[in-house]
Amino acid sequence: MKTIKYLAAVILFVAVNTVKAAPADLHSAINNVYKSYLGIKNALATDNTKAANDEAKKFTAALKDVPVASMDAKQKAAWTKYAEKLRFDGDHISESTAIAHQREHFGTLSGNMYEVVKAFQTNDMVLYKQYCPMVKKSWLSESSAIKNPYYGKEMLGCGSTKETLQASK
Repeated sequence: MKTIKYLAAVILFVAVNTVKAAPADLHSAINNVYKSYLGIKNALATDNTKAANDEAKKFTAALKDVPVASMDAKQKAAWTKYAEKLRFDGDHISESTAIAHQREHFGTLSGNMYEVVKAFQTNDMVLYKQYCPMVKKSWLSESSAIKNPYYGKEMLGCGSTKETLQASK
C-alpha cells in the first residue's frame, strides 16, 4: 500500500512539473521576450549593470521558450533571421559588467527586437520606438516618457518617440 501511495505521489509530481515545463503558446512566449527586453532597457536607463545582467539572463531564457513549431511561415522566417542575433546580444549583456559594452549590444538588440515586433505584431501593450540623436540608435519602450538606456542618468531625457506600435487585438 505504501508503495502505491509513493508511486502515485511520484506520478503526480512528474505530471505537475511536466505541465509547468510545457512551452507557452506563441503569443505569450513572444510577449515574455518583449517584457524581458524592457527589463534590460529599464536597467540600463538606471545605470544598473547587475540588473541588466539579470534581465538579460531572463531574456535569453525567454527566447528558448518560444515555440517555433507554432509559427506561420512569415513568423518563422523572421524568427530564423533574428533569434540567434537576439541571443548573442542577450548573452553579451548578461556576461558583461561594463555598462558601455552592455549598451553597445543593447543597440543591436534593440534594432533586432524592433524587427521581431513588426514581424509578429503580437505585442500585448503599446510599444514606443524611441531614438537618441546623440548615439544615433533606437530602442523600444513601454512608456511614451523618454528614459534613455544609452546614457542613463547622465542624459535620461535625451531622445524622442519616432513610432507608436499599437497593442495587438
